[in-house]
Amino acid sequence: MSEHRVLVAGQLAEFLAETEIPDDVQVSLLAEEDPVPRDDAVGLLPLLTRRVGADEMDLLPQLRVIANYGVGHDNVDLTAARARGIGVSNTPGALTMATAELTWALILAVARRIAEGERLARSGAWDGWHPTQLLGMGLDGRVLGIVGAGRIGTEVGKRAAAFGMGVVYTSRSHNRSLERQVGARRVPLDELLVAADVVSLHVALTPETTHLMDEAALDLMKPGAILVNTARGPVVDEEALTDALESGRLRAAGLDVYEAEPHISGRLRALPNAVLLPHLGSATDRARRGMWELAWDNLLRGVRFGKLRNPVTTRRPEGPERGEGAS
Repeated sequence: MSEHRVLVAGQLAEFLAETEIPDDVQVSLLAEEDPVPRDDAVGLLPLLTRRVGADEMDLLPQLRVIANYGVGHDNVDLTAARARGIGVSNTPGALTMATAELTWALILAVARRIAEGERLARSGAWDGWHPTQLLGMGLDGRVLGIVGAGRIGTEVGKRAAAFGMGVVYTSRSHNRSLERQVGARRVPLDELLVAADVVSLHVALTPETTHLMDEAALDLMKPGAILVNTARGPVVDEEALTDALESGRLRAAGLDVYEAEPHISGRLRALPNAVLLPHLGSATDRARRGMWELAWDNLLRGVRFGKLRNPVTTRRPEGPERGEGAS
């Protein structure tokens, strides 16, 4: 029996310990702080935080599959993988509901100033109820703008009706399910930014979506609108967003991802109208375990049969609306 040697991200050791490893598979853990070694491994299961470019692939000349742990795959050079005949997979679907729920947690926390209220309650400085204390934005009758109506964007949009919100969305094609269920309207991005009271980002990170929300895009948003990002940090020009929040032109923002994770700028951290989370989009037991099971299955299929359950296309999405971001 031939043996398939694979490298698995060390941060996944807990999941691996609960997984039955077939006799024909030999696993070595790759510590977070260690670079990709020169090795004869045929499979690699990395996190999104590990860059896997041409140089890393050349260190693994026998590599057949990169089974990414996450729905995103911007950490992998797809062109280099294709040139070397290496299959790339991701974990779509496993984290959809968790990320959609987290998005709504951010929308509610930002709109109703939950973080500011929690800090005040803990501070000991709260002196009682006041009629104008920490007034937030009610959601009933407002418009939610979904930028990227993929799996996650669709689930976020479906929940808008429960809060009395209308929905507009951007996409290269009509999302008939979203239109039927909540009466959503498909509009161009510029029109969405002008119309929406809450803008929620759900696009993949590509050259086209990098700084999709730049100064010009942020200026199109309604004065007093809210921006929420649970997709990828570089989709937003963080400096331009900070300027808009400091000036008060935008009411607030809820962010789960950042341009230079784990670094968050001091200016952004100082803003009371920014709710900041440490990349919790998929952080539920069910989602993270589901991601592991899917990535592991892709790894085994790839090294044994060369056929992936969730292959990633080597062609970049054509525009900002086709992909989805998640963690």
